[in-house]
Formats: sequence, structure tokens, C-alpha cells
Amino acid sequence: MLNKQKILISGATGKIGFPIARALAVSNEVWGLARLQKQGHKEKLSSAGIRPVALDFSIGDFPSLPTDFNYVFHAAVDPGLGDWNACLKTNALNSAELLYHCRSAAGFVFCSTGSIYAYQGQRPLMESDPPGTPLRANYSFSKVAGEAICSWVASRFDIPLSIIRICSTYGPEGGAPADRLEAILQGKPILLYPDAPNNYNPIYEEDYVALGIRAMEMASNPPLVVNWSGSETVSIEDYCSYMGELVGVEPIFEYTEHAHTPLWPDVTHMHQTLGRTSVHWRDGLRRMIKARHPELTLSDER
Repeated sequence: MLNKQKILISGATGKIGFPIARALAVSNEVWGLARLQKQGHKEKLSSAGIRPVALDFSIGDFPSLPTDFNYVFHAAVDPGLGDWNACLKTNALNSAELLYHCRSAAGFVFCSTGSIYAYQGQRPLMESDPPGTPLRANYSFSKVAGEAICSWVASRFDIPLSIIRICSTYGPEGGAPADRLEAILQGKPILLYPDAPNNYNPIYEEDYVALGIRAMEMASNPPLVVNWSGSETVSIEDYCSYMGELVGVEPIFEYTEHAHTPLWPDVTHMHQTLGRTSVHWRDGLRRMIKARHPELTLSDER
């Protein structure tokens, strides 16, 4: 764990940025960058010992930020639901601007995504696999561009950089498994890709905090590029069935070509560089359900 460092977390109110910022704030000076436009967001950061910094990352205005951060975890993102040019500016160009602005840092993490990969069928996705054309093309292509331009800036100015390709995070703050839990509880179908099983390696909050901090420490030049996920593989079919058993509602599966292809990562390189995760997916899902729905009595409690 980093100690007595000055650290910047962008996207600090998000499901990834906030738990990492909260953990680091115990023994570091942590600045949390976010829009802070929603009620309670500023207080959420302050109560966790994080210094709130109101900044719209889509606009930039980085000169107002200090340049003396020891480490940066950059999780701010445009999800790509709107204009392509705005998405590209936020996720690629402004990410490179922030990297250059914080070029004295000992480690900078750029959050990319496993959805950049072209689907490879029933095998895990490797860091050397090529990009493809996913459902959310704006978002994924902007992250491909972000990886490229940040790698160039890091090389040009000798900045230690880690590029983490996030595949499936979850926990009390949310994530794809949490979204599927809500679908189960509401009796809505869970859309799956026809090439079953739909394998993933979900990573629980406790583990993604540890591996996120480790990614800052392991930043290098040339950049470390690594899949960022849980160590265990489980299909959506299996983990949703398990959640259904816990809450007493059978999930509804609908197979369609319109569903996202599975993001099943090869974790060999992650194990070599960042380490292994420790929370079993069953334990993580159970903890997530209890945190998000404390009113429910789970089947193993009856």
C-alpha cells in the first residue's frame, strides 16, 4: 500500500475510482477529481478523507490542477452514448493532456477496457489480440485511441504508465453483475451472446482496489498493458443462476446477436505483474447482494 504520497484520482465518485480513492486516503493525500454536480457527491468524497476537485473532464482545464502528484489513477470516462467527437476528446485527447500535465508522477494508470478486443470465440482474450467492432463502438474505439496517444506521450516524455483493460468490476458500488441482479429481481431478461457459455472473470471491489494500487506502483516505460479482472472464470449463466438461487428468483436468459460478446480475459500477464485476486466469485456476489439489498433474506439465511 502506498503511504504519504500525493495522489490524483479522476472519476473519483465512480464505482472504480471512489473505492480506490477511499482506500488510499487512509494514509495518503488524495485529490478526487469529478464533476461534483450531483447532490451529495462532494460530501461523499470529503467524508472519506478525499479532497474534492470540481472539474469537468470533457472540458479539461488542467492548468488549474497542481503538477506535483506522485501517482495518478485516471478513471474519468465518457461512456460513448452521445457524440463521437466529444467521446474521442474526453477518452483520448484529454487523457493524454492529463498524462502530460502530471508527467512528473512516478506512476500513471490509464483505465482502458476489455471491450476493445475483437471476439476470439471460446478462448480467453490476450493483450496481443487485435481490436474489433463492439456494440459500443464510440467508447471502445476512443479507448483504442487513448491507449495509443497515451503510450506515445509516455514514451516521448519518459512517464511511467500502466494501461489496464478493465473486463468486469462489481461490488457495493455497482457493476455489470449488479445490473444483472436488478434484472433478475425485476423479472427482466438477461441478454447473452449466442456462443455460450458467456465467460467472464468478474473482479470484486476488494480485489480491484488492491490491483488498481498495484498498477500505479508497476507503471513503467514502455507502458505495462494488462488485462484487469478476477483470477477465476465463470459464465454469466452460472453466476446469474447462483444469484437467482440466493434471492429466490429464477433468471431469464435471452440469447441474441445484439448482446455484447463475452469479455473473457487471459489473466496470465496480470498474475505475473499485478498478482492474483482473493475473493471467490460466489463470496463476492453474495457480499454485493447484501450491500445493495440489505432488505433481502438470502436462501442460505432461511
